[in-house]
This record gives sequence, C-alpha cells and structure tokens, in this order.
Amino acid sequence: MSTKLNILIFSIALVLVSCKRPETLEKQYNLDQQSHPSLILTKQGVKDIKSNLGSIPIFDKTLVASQNEVDAEIEKGFDVPIPKDYSGGYTHETHKKNYVLMQKAGALYQILEDEKYAKFVKDMLFEYAKLYPTLPVHPKPRSYARGKLFWQCLNDSNWLVYTSQAYDCIYDFLSEEERNTLETDLFRPFADHISIDNPQFFNRVHNHATWGNVAVGMIALVMDDDKLLDRALNGVVDENFNPNEKDNDGGYIRKDSQEIGFFANVNEPFSPDGYFTEGPYYQRYASYPFLIFAQALQNKKPKLKVFEYKEGVLLKSVNALLNLSDTDGEFFLLNDAQKGMSYFNTSLIATVDIGYHFGGNNPELLSIAKKQDEVTLDDAGLAVALGIKEGKERPFVKKSIELSDGANGNEGAVGILRSGGLELVFKYTAHGLSHGHYDKLSFALFEDGNEVVQDYGMARFVNIEQKGGGNYLKENTTWAKQSIAHNTLVQNETSHFEGKYDTGSKYHSNSYVFSVEEENLQVASAKEENAYPGTQLHRTMVIIKDEDDASPYVLDILRVLSNNTNQYDLPFYFLGQIMQTSFEYSKFSRPEILGKSDGYQHLYKETSAYAKEGNIKLNWLLNNKFYTYTTVTDMNDEVIIGRIGANDPNFNLRNEQTLIIRKKNVKNAIYASIIESHGTYSPVSELAVNAYSQIKNIAVIHNSNEYTAIQINTKNNKSEVFIISNENNAKESGHKLTIDNKEYTWRGSYILTDYK
Repeated sequence: MSTKLNILIFSIALVLVSCKRPETLEKQYNLDQQSHPSLILTKQGVKDIKSNLGSIPIFDKTLVASQNEVDAEIEKGFDVPIPKDYSGGYTHETHKKNYVLMQKAGALYQILEDEKYAKFVKDMLFEYAKLYPTLPVHPKPRSYARGKLFWQCLNDSNWLVYTSQAYDCIYDFLSEEERNTLETDLFRPFADHISIDNPQFFNRVHNHATWGNVAVGMIALVMDDDKLLDRALNGVVDENFNPNEKDNDGGYIRKDSQEIGFFANVNEPFSPDGYFTEGPYYQRYASYPFLIFAQALQNKKPKLKVFEYKEGVLLKSVNALLNLSDTDGEFFLLNDAQKGMSYFNTSLIATVDIGYHFGGNNPELLSIAKKQDEVTLDDAGLAVALGIKEGKERPFVKKSIELSDGANGNEGAVGILRSGGLELVFKYTAHGLSHGHYDKLSFALFEDGNEVVQDYGMARFVNIEQKGGGNYLKENTTWAKQSIAHNTLVQNETSHFEGKYDTGSKYHSNSYVFSVEEENLQVASAKEENAYPGTQLHRTMVIIKDEDDASPYVLDILRVLSNNTNQYDLPFYFLGQIMQTSFEYSKFSRPEILGKSDGYQHLYKETSAYAKEGNIKLNWLLNNKFYTYTTVTDMNDEVIIGRIGANDPNFNLRNEQTLIIRKKNVKNAIYASIIESHGTYSPVSELAVNAYSQIKNIAVIHNSNEYTAIQINTKNNKSEVFIISNENNAKESGHKLTIDNKEYTWRGSYILTDYK
C-alpha cells in the first residue's frame, strides 16, 4: 500500500478517535429529508468504510486507483466543450469522461474528506450549469430522441445517472444558493428534456427508457422531489403521445393498457428467471441503472421494497446474467451484441457488488468480484471487500440451465448445455424488442471460452468514430439481424417473419424438452410454428458424453414439416481453417453472390457440390484443436461453402466462412448432424493428435410424426440410437417403437440406448 494512503488512513483514524410493487403508489412520496449522501453511499456506509480502510485490500486498491485517476485530471484541468460529435468523437467522449470523473470524485470526497474533490465536482457542475441553458438539441440528427450534451437522450441519461451520485456526495458542501442555481439551471431542465420533451424515449419499455427513468429518479431522490420521482416510476403523462406509435428506432410497440415508467421496465422485459428479453449484452448495459436505482430506492425509500418486486427479479437477474457468460466471463451473443463484452465491464462491478450486498451475501458472487479485482466505492463495495477479506468466497459454478423469456416466463427460453469444456447456447425466445434478431431455434457452441460455431453478433463498432460514428451500421439490418446470418433454418431465402419487426414481436418459440439431470446425456428441444406460415420447425440439441470417449459431442436434429414445397438452407458458421472435407469440390475462380436480399446479398458462394445419400464431413482446426461436423445428406442436397462480405463497399463485415446444406423442392425435411471436438495440434512439437473424427457415420433410421431415431456409429465399433418422441414430452409417459423388427421401449420423452 502506498505511503500516501497510509498517511491518509492514519489521519482519518485520528479524526474518528476525536418488490412487491405497492398496488397503489401515493402521489406524494413524503420523502424523508435525509442528510447526504443517501443514495449509493450512506452516512453509515462512509463511517464503516473509514473504519476499515487499510485492512480491505480490494477496496483499498480501488480507492488508490480512483484517487490517482482523479488527481491527474484535477492537475490537468477539465473541459466542458460545446457538443458536436457522435460516439467516439472528442466532445462525446469528453462529456462521458466528465460524468465518470465527477462520480468518482464525489465518492473520494466522502471517504477521504479532502475538499479538493468536492471543489472539482462543484466547478465542473457550474460549468455545465452555464452551458446547458444555451444548448439547442444536439446537432447530430440520427436519433429518434436527440439529447443536448449527447446525440441521443440515452447518453444524456447516462450523464445524469452518474452525476446525480456526485451531486449527492457534495450536496452538503454546497450552499443553499449554489444548490438552487444547479437545480434551476441544470438538473430540472435536464430531467425535463429527457422526459417531458421526449416522451417517445421516456415512455418506452426498453433499455433506453430504463436509463431515462433512472436518471430522473436519481436526481429526484437527491433533490427530495416527490413529483419528479413519480415521473420516474410511472412515466410522463402527455395527451399528444400515442402509446401505440412505433418510434424511428423500431422500438417496442406498446398496448394501450401497458404501464410505463421504471416498474414497467422491470416487469415487462424480465422473465421470472431474471432473463432480460433484449439479450445479455443489453442486460449488462441495463443492469447498472436497474440496480443502482434499486439500491438508491432501498436506501432512501425502503418501504417501496424494490428488491422484493416481482419476487426479487432484479436480484435474480444478477445470477441469470452471469450464467449467460462463457468460461472466460464473456457474454453469449444473443440478439444485438458485440463480441468480447464480459463481466469485467464497469457496469458489472456494480451489478455483482449490489447483488451480493442486497441479495443475501451469496458467497459465489465474491469469487466473481475477486476476478474483477475491483469494487464500487460505496456500501455495497465495502460489503464485498469485507466478504473477500474474511475468505467467504466460493466458486461460481456455471451449470446447464434454462432461462425463460417473457414477463410471465411463457415466451420461450434460452437453453444452455454445459459438459466438460463445451457450452452450447440454444435460442428459442421471444423477439427481444428492437435489439432482436430473426433467428428462431439458432445455436452457438463454445469450448473453453472460445467460439467454435459462432453467432455473428451485431454489425457495429461501438464508439469507434471511423465506423458510422460508433453507431449501428446499415449492415446490422441487412445482414446481422437476418436469419441466414445465424445457425438456423431459412426457407425460400426469406428471413423468419419476413424480417418484419411487427410480425416477429407477436410470436415466440416454445420449449419442448429441457433435461439435464444426467450429466452424460443433456437434452434441449424446442418448436417454432410461426416463423414461416404453414411450416413447423422442431430442433433438438443433445450433448452426449460416452464413458469411453475423452470429449462430449453434440447431436443436432432439426425437423421441418410444411404444407408446401420449399427450398431449405441450413447454415453452419464454423470458425477456423478447413483441414479436409469428405466431398469433392472445385473452388470458383470468381465467387458468386448467393442471393439478392434477406442477408443473402452479403454472402459469397465460393464453391458448391452435390451430396450423395449418406454423410458428409467437414474437418477444421481452431486454436490448435480439431473439430468435425458430420451431417446426414440426401441425394442431390447441395453443399455450399460461402463467405461473408459481398455487397460490403466499406468493409463493415467480417469475412468469415459458412457451410450451407441446401435442400430443394421438398415439403418435409430432416437435418441430423454431430459436432465433435476430438484432437489437438502442437506447433512446438509439430504433432497432431486425434486429428480425425471419431464418428464413423450417423443415420436417420426412423422419422415420423410421432418419433425420430438417429443411429450413431463410432470408430471403436460402438453403435447407439437416440430416439425422441415428437408429440408427447411428458416425463412419465411410456413409449414403444419398432425399427427394423427391433423393439425399443422407454419412459420419458427421449432415450439413448445401444442399437439392437
């Protein structure tokens, strides 16, 4: 520990020696006139922090890092520039940096009792109070709700959420006259702009509105303003606002009866399991305002019992979100998502700390906090630091789990199967609001924290100004959201629901089976009946771990039943270098463009071949590991090897490969495949071990409305059959099926047994 901090702690020591949502919410909240701080830091919390300084290593380390950062900025001086940029530009990033610095400086003032930090916040706030009344809406016109400091109200709300915490910390440092100036010239007009002036932003059910609701609510709590708090919790009443109108961002289309405000944003997007319908990338982003405001309400208005609302869903969401990350803590790519986002993000520091402090002190969360190696400088951060100091942490064990989607948990789900180093993510959810993709029954596969079979994610380079100001690129709509960009079936080269948001938002897939009781046989199965009218999709994903095999493997069964004759494409987005294929092909000297719309216009067709009845294999190398995809093919199935990047003049898309199995002019179809991880390569010894597939072949030996059976033969002469009941998923039902004069009987919806 630094000498500077030791002296500081000694000086402080000397000084110390001398919800269930209520059925009706009253218009007047009768906020207690408490001393400050009282939101994230409390008076008692500050006392407890001071008494423990020097003996809580993770907190002490965070404190020193924050102090060094803020001290450097104080010495350098700050800038409050006139706004002009999109994300990534100087003015955008400067205002963003400013609110983070103010929040940290406010906490430092309370903990260290050094007035230079309060003065830093005060001086910056008064610069904003001078600037803000002079500002028109932001000059960049892209947003459906333009802010003043930033190009969209969303970022203005970010600013106010953080700045409210700083204001709370220096509240008593300011004179009454100074507070009146800040509240009159800055905070109240700021809150009015993101709410009253922009009801299309504020009155949504969406992560945007959550930030807006929380921004207004946080400053309301600091100012003890009950009317403003009511606005945050219940939305803006505006006679000119049409609650059914779709905004320019493709936002959530609300019913007349739907509630608005903070509690509506807790109730609607979260399932009872804590899954956030927009997906983990945006759950990570929204978790900060949800939990920060909940913490502030719990500290300031405990009678609201916010952490008990909807059976404690905000606290459940912490565990749900952590379970939606891979071995390395990176979040799975469901809907709009940037690769590499993880629980090391700043917002997840607060999420984990609040989840621990208010959620019953779950010791598994301490192990995550320990990996993060940072805590928040507040009461929750202290609780975590003390827990780690006392050695209470336990490993956060990620197991196979199904997380329901929808406000009532009845709009599909995400199924995650884990075995050994494999993690399979199977998506059968609702659409996911404006951030949803058209990819019902899609999947992705990870091994040891590395993507093996990928979801593309979103077409955006966040906060990189060179790429569209850091905002969504047009290819997010023309490529990333389209069905062909995902590992799911596409009918007649048209995306699910024809790529129409209004239609896709009405429907969801349905869970059919999720069974993970047996470690060596885990099954997730789901159905989709609305993506294509007249067509039913039924996909079953199985992880099988044979006792005599080193690694588990994935069995994938996709059944298609249709009233009409169609073309079906099933893409497979493997990552890595092709080693070998079992089919002959001739690579085109000039790639063709695969199609004209629905994402096909962005795929090059680099080669194709026609399969014979039986199996084809694709063998590839990734991160010095060998993988093989074995799939059943019918005579004249077309096998296409494609690459992303066509019609991409600005090089906005990653040039990655896919293998597509195309079936033409068929009504009903079945795809059955196995994905194996089976060997390694050492570039040091230059030795390949188990480089070839251990699967000899697979075959569909029965497929009817009632049952589907897949035979699996391995190279060690083992033969098994997996059978699933397609119409009866009851766990206790008995079944009997005769295949080739051999009778199979079992109880439950599926069985894996020796082939007779």
